Amino acid sequence: MPNIAVVTDSTSYLDREELKQWNIHEIPLNVVVNEETMPETDWDVATYFQTMRHSETLPTTSQPSPGKMEDLYQEIAREADEIISIHLSSGISGTHQTAVAVADDIKDTVRVHCYDSEISCRAQGYFVLTAARMASEGHDIAAIIAELDKIKETMRAYFIVEDLRHLQRGGRLSGAQALVGSMLRIKPVLEFTDKQIVPYEKVRTSKKALARIQSIFLEEAAKGPLQASVLHANAEEAGEAFRRQLQEASPESRVSLDHFGPVIGTHLGENAIGLTWYRPEILSK
Repeated sequence: MPNIAVVTDSTSYLDREELKQWNIHEIPLNVVVNEETMPETDWDVATYFQTMRHSETLPTTSQPSPGKMEDLYQEIAREADEIISIHLSSGISGTHQTAVAVADDIKDTVRVHCYDSEISCRAQGYFVLTAARMASEGHDIAAIIAELDKIKETMRAYFIVEDLRHLQRGGRLSGAQALVGSMLRIKPVLEFTDKQIVPYEKVRTSKKALARIQSIFLEEAAKGPLQASVLHANAEEAGEAFRRQLQEASPESRVSLDHFGPVIGTHLGENAIGLTWYRPEILSK
């Protein structure tokens, strides 16, 4: 049975118990607040958003350094035969490309298979948990990647933000799109497509935007139960209300509540709400 180790970055926002249970290795991305760089995992999420709210300048984010990534791979290589390293979308971060470059540098020491989730947060976490479960069951790399590709076929993510300028400042949305949206007080439904965050549909209010996301979800749920997650940026009450609404509307699906952490929250802004899902063959408990 191959000894395969699973690596991800901190933007999957898996909790400590999940990382420990499945022996998942995590490398953090960083946030830069008032010129101080810290791993996002060092921040309490609520405290981070409070700090961001009162900061004179918008915090920035940075990917792990090649050196730290190589150190992690080399440490894992002492016990593992192969590594699968699953990261947030290469369309919004250079983390995946860094992993690919480091993997090539150390290919004579250990074989690292880098997988671009093309998404982030709990959606990325679905890929990571699936890979860890399959590795623990003795599946080889080819089988694991085939299953991840299968998940990707039905993976979707939609969200709304309060202020489009966060995405614009971070280069995730064009200045023109952000300016027009802010002037017209539009609450566009955004989506991940082709590895990027792009506007999906223009809606006038947050209530209508959430209703639109729910309608898309229910259209998909009508084809078969979904594994889904409502995500929030320091808006747990609103997130939980939306989660309950979705769960009641689709009792066959499984809808959890998760969060946007500091790195992704920097680009979406406080109070962002999102929904991600995929269609598994068997729903997890």
